[in-house]
Amino acid sequence: MEGSFLRFYVHENHRSHGRPVWEWLLEQANKMGVRGGSAFRAMAGFGRHHHLHEDHFFELAGTLAIEVEFIVTDEEARRLLELIRQEKVRVFYAHIPARFGIINPDRDDPLPENAE
Repeated sequence: MEGSFLRFYVHENHRSHGRPVWEWLLEQANKMGVRGGSAFRAMAGFGRHHHLHEDHFFELAGTLAIEVEFIVTDEEARRLLELIRQEKVRVFYAHIPARFGIINPDRDDPLPENAE
């Protein structure tokens, strides 16, 4: 199938609607019917301010990034991005074309729109 790879980068302590943004993104995508999503905590990184953050025992929580990613149809990507705009959630993201599918699908897997 053809679609999109959406990846969002948020700080651990970035909150919206009373909860962490990474959690809110996963919840909203799930409500929309997106087939899956994942959140990953970074080990180290830097952002636009060029300050290196690393995961150390004594470092205060909330300074590292969480990557939230989805592989979705183009329509699901459009709807999710529009919801984020409407809810005025400030978030950096990457939107990349993707080809995806299931090798050896079982009977419960959705049929591909355009099988290879």
